[in-house]
Amino acid sequence: MTTLNISMPDEMRAFIEARVNAGEYQSASDYLRDLIRHDLEEIGRHLTEGIESGKATPLDMSALQKKASALLHKEQGESIQCQLFRDNSQC
Repeated sequence: MTTLNISMPDEMRAFIEARVNAGEYQSASDYLRDLIRHDLEEIGRHLTEGIESGKATPLDMSALQKKASALLHKEQGESIQCQLFRDNSQC
């Protein structure tokens, strides 16, 4: 096993020490190894999810811009309604 020295704010170090002192981990190294292990598992899940989602299709920027514009206009319209009718229960 190799050694890695890292720098972190005092608040983070105190947080790790609190987790170790609470008995959740045997050491700061144990805590960090657990974080990395969970991160690797999450990356694996995301990769699997992406692969299983099917074949990628080309991005249609024009369609994306139209959809974004419509959503923005809708949101702005709802915001204006909320300002005009403060008792609107949908705001």
